[in-house]
Amino acid sequence: MLVVRRAEPRDVAAVTAFQREAYDGNRAVLGVEPLPLLADYQEVIAEKECWLAETHHRLDGVLILEIDGEALLIWSIAVAPKARETGLGSRLLAYAEKRAHDLGLTQLTLYTGEKLGRNITWYTRHGFRIARLEALPDRTIVHMNKAVSRVD
Repeated sequence: MLVVRRAEPRDVAAVTAFQREAYDGNRAVLGVEPLPLLADYQEVIAEKECWLAETHHRLDGVLILEIDGEALLIWSIAVAPKARETGLGSRLLAYAEKRAHDLGLTQLTLYTGEKLGRNITWYTRHGFRIARLEALPDRTIVHMNKAVSRVD
C-alpha cells in the first residue's frame, strides 16, 4: 500500500541518497550534475514541502513542492529506478495538482533539462506546456506549466 507523508528532519539522509540514485542516469545525458543533486536536503526539507511516497516502508518516490506566487513549483519529482513504469510518477503529479488545488493556486510549474527529451514528452502527455527556455552557462532549462482549476 502506498503512503505519502511529509518528510521530517530525520529523513535527510534517506532523501539525499534517494535523489542521488533517482537522478544518477540524468548526469550522462546532461553532461553536468543534475540540479537536484546540488541541493542541501536539510535545507530543502526545512524550507519546501517534501513528500515521501513509501510502499511497505520502502522509499519509492520523492515530490518536492514550493509555492511561487500563484503557482506551485514542482521543484523535484523522482521515482526510484525499481518503481519506474508502475504509474507512481503519474500519481505524484496528480498529488501535486491536488495540492495546488487545495492551496487555491492557479497553476503547476516545473523545469527540466532541455536534453531530457523523455521527461519533456512525459510532462507534455500529462498536460504541461513549454513556457520558456532559460540558457544557463552550463545547460538549458525548459520551464513548463499547467493550469489548475481553482475552487472558490
